[in-house]
Amino acid sequence: MEREPNTVEKEETARGKTIGREIFSWCRTILAALLIAFLLTQFVIVNATVPTGSMMDTIQKKDRLIGLRFAYWFGDPKRGDIVIFDAVDFPDEHLLKRVIGLPGETVEGRDGRVYIDGQPLEEPYAREAIQEDFGPFQVPADSYFMMGDNRNDSLDSRFWEHPYVPKKDILGKAVLRYWPGISLFHGPSYDE
Repeated sequence: MEREPNTVEKEETARGKTIGREIFSWCRTILAALLIAFLLTQFVIVNATVPTGSMMDTIQKKDRLIGLRFAYWFGDPKRGDIVIFDAVDFPDEHLLKRVIGLPGETVEGRDGRVYIDGQPLEEPYAREAIQEDFGPFQVPADSYFMMGDNRNDSLDSRFWEHPYVPKKDILGKAVLRYWPGISLFHGPSYDE
């Protein structure tokens, strides 16, 4: 004949079920948070840490940024946008530069200035005038020419073996610096 559990045994069994439910609840919450984080980083935002001073004074070395992945789903990058992208010449890292040349344009540098299709570009964000002439570069369709704001200390499209960034390789538009302080990027962009 089977013995009836006593009160202490019943309490221990109930406590064990309560602990099991608590652990299951925590695991479910952690898994949901991981799934949300995965979906956000794959489809909504891209995170980047700036390794160099190539975008100074706009963005400092070691700043941490968030870009919006969906910023260009229904439109194209504009001149002046700061974008996070993958470049063929740097397969293991995301880069961050400013869009300078748009598809079909000719970009060149001479006499300390950047020219687009022969017209000087107004660049209030550029740290200083360029020291060396470059180009001309003819930007192919669906691609962009990128430059850092710190023109004389930026490894950018002017120096890459593959100087143009296809739109498909642009991961997002930089919109927010969250470290070491919080600030939004709001331009300048140029209307075409």
